[in-house]
Amino acid sequence: MKENGSYIVCAGKSEQFDFAQPVGIGMTEVAINLTKLCLTQKPKFILFVGTAGSYGEKKVFDIIESKTASNIENSFFTGGSYTPIDNVVSTAKDVSRETLVNSSNYITTDKSLGKYYLAQNIHLENMEYYAVLKVAQTFGVSAGGIFIVTNYCDENAHDDFLKNQKEAMAKLTEYVKAKVQTA
Repeated sequence: MKENGSYIVCAGKSEQFDFAQPVGIGMTEVAINLTKLCLTQKPKFILFVGTAGSYGEKKVFDIIESKTASNIENSFFTGGSYTPIDNVVSTAKDVSRETLVNSSNYITTDKSLGKYYLAQNIHLENMEYYAVLKVAQTFGVSAGGIFIVTNYCDENAHDDFLKNQKEAMAKLTEYVKAKVQTA
């Protein structure tokens, strides 16, 4: 925790940073662990940092900041599902200027689905971010995220993630540390 009550969090396991507290992989682990943190530490701001896949327009190693996430499953675009939940959450004042980050517990490997996400202004995919913003919203905490693209959401997603992860983590670490020092 920083002196001003801000917390920097990350997923954990293969995505850990020396300046961030791991809160889990996927939306369920994040919801549980971030709720515990909010109940015991009462943060004023939560910054989530991590990697993301691109639906096509953002390039590998691009760094994107966002305050808006969605929770849309691929089957939604093919008519195979619906949801009664509000599947977009934001802490931004002007959502129209936001890069939306989609969260699902599954990684998209079908490149043809990217056009559907892009049509909704959803450019990135990160498994945890929707849960981070939903928990923050529930506790009235401001929140945001900083992401680095490691791969495209296509058939090579996992292999490209593994190939680019080490360099991406170093670039993201440098970016976040510089940003925190100037804040």
